Amino acid sequence: MRSPTSSLNNAAPARVVIESVRPEVDGGRYPVKRTLGEHVLVECDAFADGHDAVVCELLWKFSGESEWQCQAMEFRHNDHWAGSFTVAQLGRYQYKVRAWTDPFLTWQRDLVKRYEARQDLSVDFLIGAALNPQAALSDASKSPEERYDTAIAARPPAPAPERIRESGVLEVQVDPVRARFSTWYEMFPRSARADGKQATFNDVVALLPYVQEMGFDVLYFPPIHPIGTTARKGKNNAVAAAPGDVGSPWAIGAKEGGHKAILPELGKFEDFRALVKAANQRGMEIALDIAFQCSPDHPYVKEHPEWFRKRPDGSIQYAENPPKKYQDIYPFDFETPAWRELWAELKSVFEFWVGHGVKIFRVDNPHTKAFDFWEWCIRELKEKHPELIFLSEAFTRPRIMHKLAKLGFTQSYTYFTWRNTKEELVDYFTELTQSPSREYFRPNVWPNTPDILHETLQHGGRPAFIVRVVLAATLAANYGLYGPAYELLEHLPREPGSEEYLGSEKYEVRRWDRGRADSLKELIGRLNRIRHENVALQRDWSLRFHPTDNHQLLAYSKREGQNAVLVVVNLDFNHPQSGFVDVDLDGSFEVQDLLSGGRYTWNRGRNYVELNPGTLPAHVFKVVR
Repeated sequence: MRSPTSSLNNAAPARVVIESVRPEVDGGRYPVKRTLGEHVLVECDAFADGHDAVVCELLWKFSGESEWQCQAMEFRHNDHWAGSFTVAQLGRYQYKVRAWTDPFLTWQRDLVKRYEARQDLSVDFLIGAALNPQAALSDASKSPEERYDTAIAARPPAPAPERIRESGVLEVQVDPVRARFSTWYEMFPRSARADGKQATFNDVVALLPYVQEMGFDVLYFPPIHPIGTTARKGKNNAVAAAPGDVGSPWAIGAKEGGHKAILPELGKFEDFRALVKAANQRGMEIALDIAFQCSPDHPYVKEHPEWFRKRPDGSIQYAENPPKKYQDIYPFDFETPAWRELWAELKSVFEFWVGHGVKIFRVDNPHTKAFDFWEWCIRELKEKHPELIFLSEAFTRPRIMHKLAKLGFTQSYTYFTWRNTKEELVDYFTELTQSPSREYFRPNVWPNTPDILHETLQHGGRPAFIVRVVLAATLAANYGLYGPAYELLEHLPREPGSEEYLGSEKYEVRRWDRGRADSLKELIGRLNRIRHENVALQRDWSLRFHPTDNHQLLAYSKREGQNAVLVVVNLDFNHPQSGFVDVDLDGSFEVQDLLSGGRYTWNRGRNYVELNPGTLPAHVFKVVR
């Protein structure tokens, strides 16, 4: 029978225990996420058998550095320790915790107790001298008081290596600040002209002041590549295209090229680069949609048929989501034997557009591509370009959405569009901001997209559009909307019960009257200025909901340092609603409505609110002490 000590070496084992090191994701399988300049608060439980004093330290370094930086962790309570470090570079940091039992610290702690009990310390000084020969504690010529002062001031010697126990190494991915706080505006470049004719990148440049005035810092385009003609869809997703129909931008690829080409009608590469430069000069980034799929006319189809799945008759399988059929799109086969070549080519698509000044990508349907591909691709790209941001457009099951976020996507679409009641909003945003998933899942909330016209906007009128954009802009630090459909109150569905737009811009060039008197442009611009002027709205984790006595009134606040914003929204789009909001601030204080300009004096406890959807169905208060 094997002895229980047969595998032990001669050194005594470390007696300290390190548990529950956090933040972490799946035991360190994936990194947590932070943005440039943020603090990483690291906590753990560290303890030992018996009564010996424990020392706990936090170590961290930037990826690739050889030397660890070190900081003593603070003992909080009940064997709980905490420390923090600041991430000052884009990329990845490593961090870990180490701890040990310290005999000299234990001796110092007990010496204080014996001193306060007025005990004879002469033998204790000899014990301390043996534990720390450098501390000069054995000098009997000094008075007991002098020896005691020397003992208490002495620093413990470095621990013996065998006493130290270390946690596993954890990682933090550090992204640009825009990963945490961004405001997206989606538009189809081909609809940028006021007369409804096919527009160019130069026409988009002329629209930049319009987008800037609304306060958006990310201008996002659906695919800008050549569009296939085979099986081209007509207006309103008609199976057959009529003469002159322009097709869907997501049917990527034609004789002019594929994912590394531009639709000729939009302009040339020098026009695109000029647009990127003009946007950057206005403080905006251009984001591109990356949709890994092909039209039947894409050069990949002829050059690499092995990248696609074949039907029994030898033809390539087009995309389906039964009962829907997408005859104009061929999906890639990620199980192809030529997967290495496919992966390398797809990664090169990102690299190509990075070379043309693009740093932000919205990825279409990433959940229909291989998980391993995304982990490899994003890791490779971020190692070379840590400034990149990837938004995952995956309206799918929660576990899949969260897996994609763990694998490297910087931001994620959410279920916000389908969360409309008070209970739904409270439950969902509490999950997004307070659960452990916040360490890796950064929400980006959208009240509409070109694919999603929710029934709330179809039937709620102007108040619904106001309420939903106020919620998006203040509940989440990252939000976006599809315009100008949103500010121009586009609300007609293709047919009853559908979330598709009538006259969907996905299939035709639209003429938009951006100067309409009923446009929400001014209100949206005001909201986005509020976001930029109040740091409380630039983070998610401080979100707190406040009780109201009316289920149609939703109240919540965010705080960052001295900046506090309190929002109250009427969720009834048809009737005025009133009630009391409970606020737990001490004393009396002033609330300044940043939307309407009103000022009110509130007190701790219950405060009366009345909101009329016919005027302005929301308060966005700045709390002034």
